[in-house]
Amino acid sequence: MSLVVPLALLGGCGFRLRQTPAMPFERVALTGFGARSPMEAELRQRLSEVAQVVDAPAQADVVLQALGDRRERSVVASTSAGQVRELQLRVSLQFRLLSPGGRELIAPTTLMLSRDMSYRETGALGKSQEEGELYAAMQADVVQQVLTRLSRADAGRGAPARPAASAAAG
Repeated sequence: MSLVVPLALLGGCGFRLRQTPAMPFERVALTGFGARSPMEAELRQRLSEVAQVVDAPAQADVVLQALGDRRERSVVASTSAGQVRELQLRVSLQFRLLSPGGRELIAPTTLMLSRDMSYRETGALGKSQEEGELYAAMQADVVQQVLTRLSRADAGRGAPARPAASAAAG
């Protein structure tokens, strides 16, 4: 009973849990991702909630093509003795959305998130776990941004977009 009141108040203010938005297409193919890409796995899982994810681009209404999918880690601060004190973690995805015929629906787009993380050699095991959690959170945010962009894509119902070949030439 005591849990119902706070939940009712949240609903009254317009709060909603993050959901996968509805897509303007029924079938999507994912291409260009590396083998066992965590980004592809999460995109595939989230997209399957609202559309059918197919393996062959010819069977799809749209093709999400990964142009780059990276996780990076760099040292941003160290002591005079060379011990690492702060790391920067980055997750980036560069993608575009195409029709099966190659018409560009979303131009090449890069999404990148970064987080700074303090580091101490004495807590390396805990920091490794923290690093994994930060990567997972950043990846989830990137996937949500991709889904939002896909939900707004014109999957063949509007003015013709420029062909993918001309985008590469320009």
